[in-house]
Amino acid sequence: MIPVLGEKYDIEIETTSRPKAEYMTDEYFELDLPVAPAVMVADEIVVEGGDVSQEKLESVICRHLGLEKPEAAKKGVLGRLLKR
Repeated sequence: MIPVLGEKYDIEIETTSRPKAEYMTDEYFELDLPVAPAVMVADEIVVEGGDVSQEKLESVICRHLGLEKPEAAKKGVLGRLLKR
């Protein structure tokens, strides 16, 4: 999802991956970064310790770039029934 949004909005994506144990060290907490897994756009924490929907992430990216909020994808009958 994130690489697609990076191409769509021509933004730089930086991914940081470390062993889980490194995220629990005092040194990591001193960096004042969010609890992993997390997604940040500039200095804004979009989600911390969980997943984020593509719609929410795209909305935050657009707000950060000063663009209009993208239209929500229309859900079909099955999507409305399953509330996805």
